[in-house]
Amino acid sequence: MAAPESTITLRWLGEGLVFEGAGKSGTPTRVDGDTKVATSPVEMLLVAAASCTASDVVIILQKMRVDLTTLEIRLTGTRRETEPRRITALVLHVRVKGAGADEDKVRRALDLSIEKYCSVITSLNPDIPVTYDIVVE
Repeated sequence: MAAPESTITLRWLGEGLVFEGAGKSGTPTRVDGDTKVATSPVEMLLVAAASCTASDVVIILQKMRVDLTTLEIRLTGTRRETEPRRITALVLHVRVKGAGADEDKVRRALDLSIEKYCSVITSLNPDIPVTYDIVVE
């Protein structure tokens, strides 16, 4: 059996470093290497990591019978100052609201996502520390 694959198509829009990409859904996303008219490639990586973790957290908290009404993640990536300016650390600032939500449940959901389920974060170099803080309202 062949390994699962994900494929996107990216095309240059003809000006600057602006590209448009789409995956299986066909819904286009713009990316700008200069961050003038769209999200940059590194910011897009942070969006991918945050949304991957958020998806896991929603599923896990729902299984814990949390009636989730709000989940917000602000993800900060620290980058090297010299080339390649790769990400060297990630910090998630997580805000959750919902009946049955508490810090222990949110911490457990985040740990499971970061260590086991989030394919984006686990695809990054393992030397990148991932930390978080939690606010439960």
